[in-house]
Amino acid sequence: MSRISGIAGQKDDKAVLLIRRIIAYFVLILLVFISLFPFYLLIINATRGKVISGLKLIPEGNFLNNLKNIFSEQTEVNYGNIVASFGYSFIIASLSAMLSIYFSALTAYAVHVYDFKLKKVVHTFIMLVMMVPTQASAIGLYRLIKSMGLIDSFIPLIVPSIAAPAVYFFMKQYMESSLPLDIVEAARIDGSGEFRTFNSLVLPILKPALAVQAIFTFVASWNNLFMPMMILDSKRTIPMVLQYMRANIISNPMIANAGLMNMYMVLAILPVVIVYLFLSKYIIRGIALGAVKG
Repeated sequence: MSRISGIAGQKDDKAVLLIRRIIAYFVLILLVFISLFPFYLLIINATRGKVISGLKLIPEGNFLNNLKNIFSEQTEVNYGNIVASFGYSFIIASLSAMLSIYFSALTAYAVHVYDFKLKKVVHTFIMLVMMVPTQASAIGLYRLIKSMGLIDSFIPLIVPSIAAPAVYFFMKQYMESSLPLDIVEAARIDGSGEFRTFNSLVLPILKPALAVQAIFTFVASWNNLFMPMMILDSKRTIPMVLQYMRANIISNPMIANAGLMNMYMVLAILPVVIVYLFLSKYIIRGIALGAVKG
């Protein structure tokens, strides 16, 4: 009798597990649909004509035409050199990401490894800087950049990314959980210099964290509109071009090409997707193998 009841209990447990699994898969599929549906609509709108009205789920036949018009001379006259805007955004975003993750990791390494009197004060100060929005210091920053003759230059958009408190905080938290100080002490005993220890030993351990922050920093710089609008005059990044397209559509809804704007948005998303796909494998590999190998 007990054996029969045990078998019945196992069947009940399997049924409950199956129901939970079905519910979990349903929720996951729903979340994937909600996440990808806006991108599907964006691609559909990229196939439409000048005037976009109403919601349509079936693509139209203007995809190649809009793609061709993106690189036409008329488009460049209205919004600047489209190809150059991609180059400007890529240079700014990639250099900002590299400088940000390297120097933030270096700062976090110094605060994590070394013991000095003002260690907690330095950490608190960096956290307080993270709370200050960029707009609060925009006027003073603009005056400083103008006095240095750096208006319409990429330098003010790249160099300040060295000081990234949010990236520093993420790196420090990751080091506290994944970087044993014994490894650093062992490297010192073997005669390794501090920079050699950091570059050869610490950075490979931080590879998953570096990949995550590289993605976030690259995307944030790629989508940044406020600072380029304030600093750049003759050069236009991708967000600036999109802003001019949007303003043109609002002021001239019957003349401006809304399908062209959606096509440009599709092209603007592709580099971000490529960067994510390239770096995501390092994140997965780091999680699978572990941050520290024995």
